[in-house]
Amino acid sequence: MSERIPGQESVEPEKATNDVVAPDLATPSRRQLLMGGAVAASAIVSIRPALANTAASVLNCTIPVPDPSRSGNYIAPNGQMVPAGTPGAFPATGRTYTGEQVKQALRGRPLPGTSYEQNQAYLNYIRRLQSGQSGFTCFASLQMPR
Repeated sequence: MSERIPGQESVEPEKATNDVVAPDLATPSRRQLLMGGAVAASAIVSIRPALANTAASVLNCTIPVPDPSRSGNYIAPNGQMVPAGTPGAFPATGRTYTGEQVKQALRGRPLPGTSYEQNQAYLNYIRRLQSGQSGFTCFASLQMPR
């Protein structure tokens, strides 16, 4: 008769064969559960610091206002770039703002060194950034939930 392996049941108990019966895959063993928990715990330990580094780098990234290639233009109140001297538009500072400064400005604080109207125009410019423009990746990363 074949030896019985713990945790395995024979399909036909009265029939003695040398066939190996497959373990029941629907119910994991205690050992499998413990191994799965260990893998999950090690993944959390290794991912958490990476997320912390990502969050820190997002707040330290920079957004130039405006893009260096368009530094001679003005910024209209709606955030569009307009020719220099356009009435109602603000001269571009050529300054870069950190992700932290922009994040705070989006929550109501002014960008450093700007009046209320300038702040609104610059924030509108930042909101209008598109892929390929300097600062877009930084702004996009500020929009991602954590």
